Amino acid sequence: MKRVSKHISYKEATHSTTAKNEKIVNKPSSEDIKNMELIASEVFEPLREWVGEPIYVNSFFRSEKLNKRIKGAPHSQHKTGNAFDITLKDSSKNIEIFNYIKDNLDFDQLIWELGSMSPQWIHVSYVSESENRRQILITRGKNIYHEYGCSSC
Repeated sequence: MKRVSKHISYKEATHSTTAKNEKIVNKPSSEDIKNMELIASEVFEPLREWVGEPIYVNSFFRSEKLNKRIKGAPHSQHKTGNAFDITLKDSSKNIEIFNYIKDNLDFDQLIWELGSMSPQWIHVSYVSESENRRQILITRGKNIYHEYGCSSC
């Protein structure tokens, strides 16, 4: 079976129910695959080792057509394989992986997606060690973002 990393199969990284149901091709280029392998090795695998249990990938690669269909952000890093959305089986523990990523791993963006006490899911992107912004955001609703730790937000 083709793999992006030890714990992420190619099938899991490119899966989309919308793409399947609507027959949208969701195939990454060789450059996209390199990006997927990089974020998997730099973020997902160290996180998976720390967690010690499965981490579910809700969304990883999205083709341009799929991203438009699901109304993803026009400049979404999912389109280049630089981002994934993840959750634990018990989503109340998502706060633990959010904080672990924030405090221990390099990333471009880390987004707390909805949820008050713990994110419903976590968006993480990774570009390169030199280009990562380490930007941390929290969503309060569709396309409404606040900087993490902003007391006036």
